[in-house]
Amino acid sequence: MDDGPLQVLTVPTAPYPDQRPGTGGLRRKVHVFQSRRYYLHNFIQSVFSSIDLRDRQGSTVVVGGDGRFFNRDAIEVVVQMAAANGVGRLIIGHHGVMSTPAVSCVVRKHKAIGGISLTAGSNPGGPEGDFGIKFNTASGGPAQEVVTNKIFQISRAIEEFAICPGLRVDLATLGKQRFDLENKFKPFTVEIVDSVESYANLLRNIFDFAALKELLSGENHINIRVDAMNGVMGPYVRRILCEELGSPANSAVNCVPLEDLGGQRPDADPTCATDLLDTMRGGEYDFGAAFDGDGDRNVILGKHGFSITPSDSVAVVAANIFCIPYFQHTGVRGFARSMPTSAALDKVAKATKIELYETPTGWRFFWNLMDAGRLSLCGEESFGTGGDHIREKDGLWAVLAWLSILAARRQSAEDIVKEHWLKYGRNYYTRYDYEDVELDAACEMMEDLETTLVDKAFAGQRFAVGEKIYQVEKADNFEYTDPVDSSISRNQGLRIVFSDGSRIVYRLSGTGTGGATVRVYIDSYEKEELFQETQVMLAPLATIALKISRLHERTGRSGPSVIT
Repeated sequence: MDDGPLQVLTVPTAPYPDQRPGTGGLRRKVHVFQSRRYYLHNFIQSVFSSIDLRDRQGSTVVVGGDGRFFNRDAIEVVVQMAAANGVGRLIIGHHGVMSTPAVSCVVRKHKAIGGISLTAGSNPGGPEGDFGIKFNTASGGPAQEVVTNKIFQISRAIEEFAICPGLRVDLATLGKQRFDLENKFKPFTVEIVDSVESYANLLRNIFDFAALKELLSGENHINIRVDAMNGVMGPYVRRILCEELGSPANSAVNCVPLEDLGGQRPDADPTCATDLLDTMRGGEYDFGAAFDGDGDRNVILGKHGFSITPSDSVAVVAANIFCIPYFQHTGVRGFARSMPTSAALDKVAKATKIELYETPTGWRFFWNLMDAGRLSLCGEESFGTGGDHIREKDGLWAVLAWLSILAARRQSAEDIVKEHWLKYGRNYYTRYDYEDVELDAACEMMEDLETTLVDKAFAGQRFAVGEKIYQVEKADNFEYTDPVDSSISRNQGLRIVFSDGSRIVYRLSGTGTGGATVRVYIDSYEKEELFQETQVMLAPLATIALKISRLHERTGRSGPSVIT
């Protein structure tokens, strides 16, 4: 403990108008946090002020980040402000690093009032990259909209913040550190923990580690390749997959968290995990996986680079869910997918007579169902998959779920997916991303598009491309009424549903830091032609999607930035 009590100060400040948290928290370029006076302090104070003092005083808060540039600087501010705002204990990951799934795990384990994750997810790192702050509530899940709205309203009127500037924490030493403050609150404690062990212990209670060890290191083991993308997942992959389950050390690559994330975009997406994809195409490895910067998203690849879409991934896990011991014990309460995700999961839900929920994009909608005991497995097309063991999507959990299926069925990932298509049919699926579009142009396009779609004359229209003819069955702006609390979420994406079940969805993304990202999702169900090229099969619908929206004309683009 430091000598003498530490001074607590109240510092005057002025609000910023742009601190509304998105689906991934508040994300901005690093230079915004560095150059705008008290920008970081204002938002952290707004988070603490959103929690009633009676709940905050003496409480526990979990803090961790993905190790990107500015992580340590931000943690120092969070620690100093938490102490000055009456928090009694902080639990921080060793070296300030903790994956997003582990934050949720530790919040739930220690009954904390919440967690602060310092991450910009799959966005680039480094001094010229992005930084972000996300608040998780006591459930371990991302803050609901009512909470993020409250934080935003406080940030717009903030006049001062509380801080203990002399407080310094040693992030490198495991154990407890105690500090006395010059205020009415009790001594402040910081506990530096090995978050990998807490998280690993949770997974041991979900999966059959003996069966997984036999799969990865037994006599007839498979060879896997896992890329941690120089993000937070490196220590978790090494400890769990290599040291405990016996996969060779060289099967895991890019396992050192770097401030610039290796100079690459740490996205769990084959278009970003190109080194992994190239390696898998060589045929040496039977199964491949990668994670994004904070470890909540995953990409799954079969031998020779066979790519499994997130929409198919969650459907296959659902169809084989009892390969996972956890669900043998708990049963399956429900499935859910975000609205833009393909309807592949719907086919499994219908066949198994398990309730299916279609929610807006954002994990908070899933965990509300989980807390109410209605949901066991869910997924998003943006490479997020998870169960009700925590309240975040969970990349390594998804990988172990797939390995559990491989261990039980003793087939290749490709064969399992193709058998799934033969049984349920195939949802061909793609997403076009138009990144950094001028915000006003994007908003105007979406407004005009909505006017077109909701017009009564639009329903019933027919669109022909070559020999393909699609008739509009319905079109709307997706609206969700939460079955748990009856809250209504409007304007969640523009949908066109055709009579054959095909869909086109348009959305503006909420996780970028510059301009707007326009996303177009295309989903087409096929029962007969199961093994064709995705983009060839979806070309007619893509043509219709661009024609209806006039997207290229309205945004000045000639094509998408990324196709997944």
